[in-house]
Formats: sequence, C-alpha cells, structure tokens
Amino acid sequence: MYGSHDGRGRTAARLAAGGATVGAMLLLAGCFSSSDDGKDGGDAGAAIRQRPKSQTPYWVNPEGNAARQMAEYRKDDKSAQAEQIKKIAGQPVAEWIGTEDPQGQTEKLTRAADKADRSALLVLYNLPHRDCGQYSKGGAADANAYRAWLDKVVKGIGDRAATVVVEPDAIPHLLAEGCTPKEFHDERYALLNEAVTKLKELPETKVYLDAGNPDWVRDPGGLVEPLNRAGIAKADGFALNVSNYQTTKSNVAYGKKVSPMVGNKPFVIDTSRNGNGPVEGAHADEEAWCNPSGRALGEPPTTKTGDEQVDAYLWIKRPGESDGECKGGPKAGQWWPKYALELAHNTKH
Repeated sequence: MYGSHDGRGRTAARLAAGGATVGAMLLLAGCFSSSDDGKDGGDAGAAIRQRPKSQTPYWVNPEGNAARQMAEYRKDDKSAQAEQIKKIAGQPVAEWIGTEDPQGQTEKLTRAADKADRSALLVLYNLPHRDCGQYSKGGAADANAYRAWLDKVVKGIGDRAATVVVEPDAIPHLLAEGCTPKEFHDERYALLNEAVTKLKELPETKVYLDAGNPDWVRDPGGLVEPLNRAGIAKADGFALNVSNYQTTKSNVAYGKKVSPMVGNKPFVIDTSRNGNGPVEGAHADEEAWCNPSGRALGEPPTTKTGDEQVDAYLWIKRPGESDGECKGGPKAGQWWPKYALELAHNTKH
C-alpha cells in the first residue's frame, strides 16, 4: 500500500516556466495499528501517540516514514537523532493517494483514522498533464482514467471522516503560460469541479481546493475565476502554501484577500516547512523551492489557529521527503533522513 507525494514550491518568477512538484509513492505498512484512547501502536510507532483531539482532529500514522526512521535511530542507539525525528513522527501529516489501489489505500487510511477517533488528512494529486513535465510529471492517462481513479477514492472514504486537499498546483499551473496545454484547460476545470462535487456528497468529508501561495500568483484577483470554475462554492475552502516556505503571516494576509472574492471561504495553510520562511534571494535561484537548506518545521498541525478565517495549519507536504533530484536530494517524494534531520534541528519549538 502506498501514497503519492509532492514537493511544490514555485515562486512568481517561475510562473511562466511552470515549476516542479514531487509525485512519488510512499510505502506504508500493510496494516495500521491505532487505538481509540490514543495509546501507542505498531513497532515503528512504539513511541507515537495521537495528538489531543482538542488541538488537532487529524490522525497520526504510527507507521509513517518518520516513525520508522525514529525506530531505526533508537535501535542504533542514536537517541539524539531519534528525538529530532520525533518532531515529525509525532505529528499528523497528509497521506497522498496513489494509483495502484486507490480504493484499498484510502479505505485502510480512513479506517485506521476512524479507529483512533480521528480524521484522515488526504491529498488528491493525479490530474492528467500534471506538473508541467517537471519532477512530478505524470498523473492519470486521460480524463476518464482520472474519473475512474476518483470514484475509487470516494468509495474508499465512504462515511468516515476525512479532510481532502484537491490537486495541488492544478489551478496555478493553468495560469502559467506554456504549462498546461490550452486544449486541456476546460477539461481540468471540469475534473476539479467533479472532484469537489463527489467528495462533498460524502457525509463526513471536508474539501479544500489548492490555490498556490502568496509568491506564486501574486495578484489574488487572478485566482477568483479559476477557483469559481473549479467549484470553490461547493468546497469548504481553499489551501495555501502546499510544499512551499512562505511564512504563515504572509499566507494569512494573502488568504484574507482571496476569501472575500470567493464567498468568504475559509482556508488552510501548509506550515510543514515554513518555520524559517523562504530562502533569502529566492528569485535568483530558479529552484529555490527545491530542497533549500536552512529551512525549519513550521507551526504544528492544529485547528486552533486563533483566526476564524483560518480553519487549520496542516502539514500537507510530508517533512523529510525530497522535492526532487536537486541539491543532492533523491527522487521526488522519497524519504531523505538528512533533510528531515535538518528541518527538525532548525526548528525552535
């Protein structure tokens, strides 16, 4: 069983060129162990507990890559490294749905979350013509293949609680000249709309459409028509900063400009790696978004944001997984212990 992952982080300077995300498979355990009272579960996750539901309702996977790495460090008597990685392993991170068995994967994830009395945090990332041919190129072969995949995901969720981030980059890439072929623009809007519609027909599913980040589509007004066409009116809100490093403050300010233009919809912010903000002088590096050094984990996932317009801080990008084969990194989406340790070490909380 496995889940797909990304690594998005383009800047406005790269809008015309598209950008790059990551889309690789994350190997998960064959079964998940978790309990209603939040006690430990699984060999890799022997020290992993669910976060208090009052702070974050999302499920912590006790068998995730960070939990496995932590267990390995402890086995090798590397207690300092294990404690650093626990900063990641103990937090709920998004599960990216793969293509091999979307229904089975989604069902196992949502059942494990439900057993722990938590909500699954999921990401759909499989649209045709994905990622402008960059590190995470791929996606479904065509629109019908995507619809078939989506239907399986929907069946896998069923009546269990889930929060779903829909297709990171998909809308901003429509605005990037030379990225998504124009003949597929109407199709993409239709597929996004269908995804929102089908997911919202489920009884316990929240849906957020990806809307890029403050340094990508710098004019918030440019997102209004695309978000409307993609079905924002039916969604619970929109998502910002997926796999990027823009500060939480800048995302909140940006989201509050977008929100009143799309029916006052609330939004969520990916804080997984924005603890130190973006790289200084990022516009001088076309791949500043890709595995930049000196970054840190951001605010832990929570629904207690202190702002009624911000539904949650989420770790949508999985900290410690590569953005792509740059700066010494492995393929997009692969676990990279060195980078995970750097993120954790640089984190103040």
